Amino acid sequence: MAIVRPFKCVRPNQSLVDKVAALPYDVYNRKEAKEEVKKEPLSFLKIDRAESQFSDDVDTYDERVYAKAKEMFEYDVEKGVYEEIDKPYYYIYELTMDGRKQTGIVATASIDDYLNNIIKKHENTRADKELDRINHVDVLSAQTGPIFLAYRENETITNEVNKAKENAPLYDFTSNDGIRHTVWVIDNKESIETIYNAFSRINELYIADGHHRCASAVKVGLKRREAHPTYTGSEEFNYFLSVLFPDNQLMIMDYNRVVKDLNGLTSKEFIEKLKENFDIEEVKGEFSPKRKATFGMYLDKKWYKLSAKMNLLSSDPVDGLDVSILQNNVLKPILGINDPKTDKRIDFVGGIRGLKELERRCNSDMKVAFSMYPTSIKELFDVADARLLMPPKSTWFEPKLRSGLFIHRIEK
Repeated sequence: MAIVRPFKCVRPNQSLVDKVAALPYDVYNRKEAKEEVKKEPLSFLKIDRAESQFSDDVDTYDERVYAKAKEMFEYDVEKGVYEEIDKPYYYIYELTMDGRKQTGIVATASIDDYLNNIIKKHENTRADKELDRINHVDVLSAQTGPIFLAYRENETITNEVNKAKENAPLYDFTSNDGIRHTVWVIDNKESIETIYNAFSRINELYIADGHHRCASAVKVGLKRREAHPTYTGSEEFNYFLSVLFPDNQLMIMDYNRVVKDLNGLTSKEFIEKLKENFDIEEVKGEFSPKRKATFGMYLDKKWYKLSAKMNLLSSDPVDGLDVSILQNNVLKPILGINDPKTDKRIDFVGGIRGLKELERRCNSDMKVAFSMYPTSIKELFDVADARLLMPPKSTWFEPKLRSGLFIHRIEK
């Protein structure tokens, strides 16, 4: 059973919410974060990326950076930018992109469910990336970036969400990128109990996005358990901030690849090698795959359609992924990309940027690009259920959840 609890939220003042809401911290590099905060001083990004307040000679991970984040957060709470709600509620968070809506429940999930694999993972985390968010959460004593969780659609939960959406929203604004963000409060005691009980009958939750934030929140919770050996399990550090979405509302976009060179091959030699495992057809204009096991390729200002031959197809949850077919039969054996996590010759382009971005990269700093058919949410579930891991950069979720809308204090 999954434990999904309402929580006492620190949330933005209604009149300031559109200024506070920020894209996730890892969307920006340091220079971009500094520019963004300069444009909007109330942006939560200044707290998520507090190095924006320092000169570039101060290391991003300096202790002063996390102390500054804490200082700015508490100052903004004191000045009324944020308000502290003293009762535990659920929240509904709906994002609308190009007319398509996805509606999740904002709550806190259990670190024990993470440790016991009720909350399932599909990718590894890196210790260096975890450490930054561990320090951020620990110093602030607050979780500020929600973990994006998915669950198989549940009629009881859906009915409660729809009922709550009949009320006036707490927030309703459109961000600069055209995404509409609408939030409702679920403060009805009966509805809160119904939702809690419905989740308690669900046996699997899945991390869709935010593996590093999730692992960091769990490690802070375990650290605080060590510091409080008489903990009861009800303390807030035993839970982490989440937004939970039903699987039938989620869209995964393509996550495309660009490679710097052909590993010493000419274009003709490269194509000849591809023909061993792929049917290749030159096409007019951009090619975006419409089914599994097909790929677009942009090379020498031409687009090609690549169709994997039958011998490459697999029923294995990981080997059957399109990203695995490309990695195992093109990137590794032909182009010499053995570890896409660390190889500097490969880069990844989220589908939100479009195929023109692949052309632009190949006409500037790269040689060949591959457009991908998106991984499905079912494939993600199948990999996680098998306790396996996807290759890096297998999924790109849109729209992105905003940080700063919901904050969960963990010291109480």
